[in-house]
Amino acid sequence: MEGILPLWKPKGMTSHDCVMKIRRIFQTRKVGHTGTLDPEVEGVLPICIGQATKIVPFLTDTKKIYIAEVKLGQTTETEDSYGNIIKEAAVDSFPSEEQIRQTLEMFQGDIVQVPPMYSAVKVNGRKLYEYARANETVERPKRSVHIYDIEYLGCQPESNTIRFKATCSKGTYIRTLCVDIGGKLGFPAHMSFLERIQTGAFTEEEAVTFEQINQAAVQDNLHSLLEPITMGVEHLAKLEVDKTTKEKITHGQKLPRPEQLPATNPFVVMHKSEFLAIYQLHPNNEDEIKAVRVFNG
Repeated sequence: MEGILPLWKPKGMTSHDCVMKIRRIFQTRKVGHTGTLDPEVEGVLPICIGQATKIVPFLTDTKKIYIAEVKLGQTTETEDSYGNIIKEAAVDSFPSEEQIRQTLEMFQGDIVQVPPMYSAVKVNGRKLYEYARANETVERPKRSVHIYDIEYLGCQPESNTIRFKATCSKGTYIRTLCVDIGGKLGFPAHMSFLERIQTGAFTEEEAVTFEQINQAAVQDNLHSLLEPITMGVEHLAKLEVDKTTKEKITHGQKLPRPEQLPATNPFVVMHKSEFLAIYQLHPNNEDEIKAVRVFNG
């Protein structure tokens, strides 16, 4: 059995917990997730099974869409509502809708973030949260991320909260985005709610719960929950090849650079409707393309 399971990750489970549970249910070790979600966050977490595990890095690299909530007046050590409060300020005058919209617009496009101390980013071989738990300080590396779109969804002045939807690149910390939005509005802040409603081509509407998965297992119908591997690489351009070239690709051979290069690098190689491989420009020979992943039938 192989394909992509569009899991709706529940609260209270780590992404790794989900992988372990799926391995037991599907009775295979070839299972991988495509982008970590914090334990207390629910949302779309595509799980790759069988040969689909070969596309994990490509699906991880796709756009994500989140619904998030900023709470003004308090900053926490974890930048979400589960950490200890480290700074407080009264919200005597809640920002106007116009102020909020203008502030959100400031974060659209390329932005620089400093990852939270309670995160899995590695510095000198150790994860930042390991330093944080040991009460050690370390300089955190800045990273550039991209916010494709950020949309104001409403606010609740009585609870000092603002809700928005963000479409962003891999590696974006929504917790940090919430803290920075609050800072621009003049208040300490943290993320009080987060839900991931889309990863790549996989949406909330298509996602399945563990309850549905268990029910399908009882009915011996797990395969019906799996989406095709090609759905995980819809963001990559496609190159169509003939039957002769297909045979070469099956053996992972390098190929001459096509006259018309696909719009993305890497790109998907197809023969009719059959997904053969993922290729890229050869890093050392501009006249060739080389296989990154090959799929066997």
